[in-house]
Amino acid sequence: MSAANVKQLCESTRDKLKLVIKQMESFLNEYSLAKLVEDNQEMTEFYQGYLSDMRHLLVFSEVSYEALGVALRRATFDVDFGEKALYDVYHRCVNSFYYPKNECYSEDGRYAYTGQDAIRFSKKPIRLAREIILELSKVYEELREDLTYYESDYLTQRRMQNQKI
Repeated sequence: MSAANVKQLCESTRDKLKLVIKQMESFLNEYSLAKLVEDNQEMTEFYQGYLSDMRHLLVFSEVSYEALGVALRRATFDVDFGEKALYDVYHRCVNSFYYPKNECYSEDGRYAYTGQDAIRFSKKPIRLAREIILELSKVYEELREDLTYYESDYLTQRRMQNQKI
């Protein structure tokens, strides 16, 4: 991929991460475990996992956002560093969103082409907890589409060049 294309992809990816970081921070600053379970104590375990996954995703997104910022602020754009940062966004952020550790929600690909939400929750969360994930899924879907190259082709290219990843 050309340096201009990688740089432009780094810029658009960084903008998208900034958006999801803002949304996650706002949600996590407003909702605590106590507030989420105040009406339904039986959901405590679900919300503990849900909030844990959200915090991990926020940290991964912030780290990737900063790495992309470093790549873009350099006097001369380093394509290898930019590609590595994009690879990390895909494998840390996108994968963390779609495969959360606590499995409070998952993506059901059968709904992806029907116009319905492809995210399915293991238990029914409050409306705002559901909405934030569905909003984030729109941005992470765009990131996944933008960065599919970094799912396998980037690794293959690096292995062929005998480079460490």
